[in-house]
Amino acid sequence: MPTTAAQQKVTTGTAIKTMLQIATPSTRQIQLIAWGFTLDATPASAGQVELIQTDVAATVTAHVASGVQPLDPNAPASLMSLGTTGTGYTATAEGTVTATRTFDVNLVPAAAGSTDINYYYQWMPDERPIIAVSRFLRVRATFGGAVNMTCFVVWDE
Repeated sequence: MPTTAAQQKVTTGTAIKTMLQIATPSTRQIQLIAWGFTLDATPASAGQVELIQTDVAATVTAHVASGVQPLDPNAPASLMSLGTTGTGYTATAEGTVTATRTFDVNLVPAAAGSTDINYYYQWMPDERPIIAVSRFLRVRATFGGAVNMTCFVVWDE
């Protein structure tokens, strides 16, 4: 959550990297509303950004509760699991994933134009994916050369 400083960008690296992970608790599933990302520069080589559900957590920098912002200012605090193997960002280890569900994939070409480095997708109400309990929603990026990225996911608990 940006306060006295701007929202932070994170480098993608040159291998697959989870940029953002949302961990559902054993008591709650979520329904996706929208997601997106922005790159701060045209990538030197093509890349791919994907939104997937996995069965295994990545090791991430843990979010704090105030960083998980509700759409409704009167809503209770999110129940998503926090921690280094929970809801967080910029993975240092991907884990050994054995099962995934893919919800969206965006290919970013090398020498992309300004519209290619900004991506936003919102599902219609009757097509919104549901993330099961005790699963991990990930925004993963793979680029041939590092580029800075910000990303987000909007969901309903």
